[in-house]
Amino acid sequence: MKGIVLAGGAGTRLYPLTLVTSKQLLPVYDKPMIFYPLSTLMLAKIRDILIISTPEDTPRIEELLGDGSKFGVKLSYAVQEKPEGLAQAFTIGREFIGDDSCAMVLGDNIFYGNGLNHKLMDARKDAEKGTATIFGYYVQDPKRFGIMEFEKSTDNDRSVKVISVEEKPKQPKSNYAIVGLYFYPKGVSDMADRVTPSARGELEITTLNDMYLQQGRLNAQLLGRGYTWMDAGTFDSLQKATDFVSMIEQYQGMTISSPEEIAYHMGWIDDEMLAKSVRRYGKSPYGERLKAVLEGKVII
Repeated sequence: MKGIVLAGGAGTRLYPLTLVTSKQLLPVYDKPMIFYPLSTLMLAKIRDILIISTPEDTPRIEELLGDGSKFGVKLSYAVQEKPEGLAQAFTIGREFIGDDSCAMVLGDNIFYGNGLNHKLMDARKDAEKGTATIFGYYVQDPKRFGIMEFEKSTDNDRSVKVISVEEKPKQPKSNYAIVGLYFYPKGVSDMADRVTPSARGELEITTLNDMYLQQGRLNAQLLGRGYTWMDAGTFDSLQKATDFVSMIEQYQGMTISSPEEIAYHMGWIDDEMLAKSVRRYGKSPYGERLKAVLEGKVII
């Protein structure tokens, strides 16, 4: 399976912070924002990942992440000349995806929760068998989001069958927002080619999801109690995300979304490579955390 981090857009909601840097390079407590979506894909054991960003921001992101070898993954880069909707990522990434299934995560989305990796792996397995998966999170203001309606289930640890999807409905059929994480079977680029621009001129991901729904190939994973989803694309949400990560890391002593730590526990990098990262980050709290992992003081 391939993975895409869509880190495009001008970040206008965060002006003036993003006038000279990418939104995805802003700090969320102790690490750049892009570490979080990258880690989400890594938790799904995806190691071949494409970063899509703007002409201006792509070199900056590449300077930070490099070729991915320090994280035990292979990173490629592509430019989105003009943001024309989330589904555009699959046409930009057509050559990269090839004949594989593909997951995409938005560059400003943060996911956290015990057992998240199991939900990600379930979604991966479904995609490899031909079924797409979207992720749902309960929100108080569903009119602001793409919303899913699904069959009721007594076991929220399992995927559920989607009945309908709708973008920013006036009368929402549920309170479950479709968050920025998607798993699709092979052929997604061809499906994305058939998406036509919406009234606002964008290639909507909701339209792509509805195409899979009409084929009977769309499931959902619900992120219920014990899970957190944050879209760090505004000042308020960025501050809340920083406060949340700070609280978890300081009280639990565990780092959220550390690509090096994930790679080390996956066996993708060895002691020597992790030691290089420890030296790279020096005596920063992030570096000290990796040092504790290397010394065996932290076990997941």
